[in-house]
Amino acid sequence: MGHLGAGWLERSEREQEERTDLLLEALRLQPGDTVADVGAGSGYFTWRMARRVGPNGVVHAVEIQQEFLELLMANMKRRGVADQVRPVLGAVDDPRLPEASCDVILLVDVYHEFEHPFEMARAMIRALKPGGRLVLVEYRGEDPEVPIKPLHKMTEAQVRREFSVHPVRFERNVNVLPRQHILILRRDP
Repeated sequence: MGHLGAGWLERSEREQEERTDLLLEALRLQPGDTVADVGAGSGYFTWRMARRVGPNGVVHAVEIQQEFLELLMANMKRRGVADQVRPVLGAVDDPRLPEASCDVILLVDVYHEFEHPFEMARAMIRALKPGGRLVLVEYRGEDPEVPIKPLHKMTEAQVRREFSVHPVRFERNVNVLPRQHILILRRDP
């Protein structure tokens, strides 16, 4: 998605449609955590995570479009959490996150869009602390009732298969959202 689509990310009905409150609860973020929002867009989840990790926590907001990062940081200033957010201009094959720095890396409807999924997965896992969690939120490919094009959906089996070659283990699929999976993988210690 281009930065011109930011209005769709910030639409007022998103919380109700996607139950983003349940997603944030499922993340189990702790005060002081270091987290990353990969494909952060306008910062819809970035500021919410910043509030949860508190003033001693850090949120790396990763985007490949400088325009999105500028919009995101303006939103963070308006929300009063800019000091906790680190904008990161990533690349299509590397999120450019510090090695072994993140407790949690969140990707909301992003992974399926990657041009280089293997390289991105490898780099994100490298950025996780040992035991850290990689959380993919994707529209359920198994459910034909989810009104999203198949190209923009993923199945749990697909995620398991794609990550089976990396040093992570599939932990669980949290099924609390109306249309999306919350797929949690954990980096090997």
